[in-house]
Amino acid sequence: MKFNAKALGFSVGVIWGVAIALVTVIYLFSAKTYGQNFLYALSSIYPGFLPTPAGAFLGLCYGFVDGFIGGWLVAKMYNFFAKEN
Repeated sequence: MKFNAKALGFSVGVIWGVAIALVTVIYLFSAKTYGQNFLYALSSIYPGFLPTPAGAFLGLCYGFVDGFIGGWLVAKMYNFFAKEN
């Protein structure tokens, strides 16, 4: 079985981007405690990301790109190492 690298990359990218945006939005509407450490860790990884409304969109974009690359790499590595005879 082979993985479609683009499909896996797209799927992981969407999930990771939406997760970052969702945690940011929940943080903004909560008592500013939910996911605080997670969001500040992300702000040290993704340049310009802050837990703000604009940061939610930026996190969505960063998360999609980051997740796409990660999912694509996992699929490519799986396909390489799981070659069928």
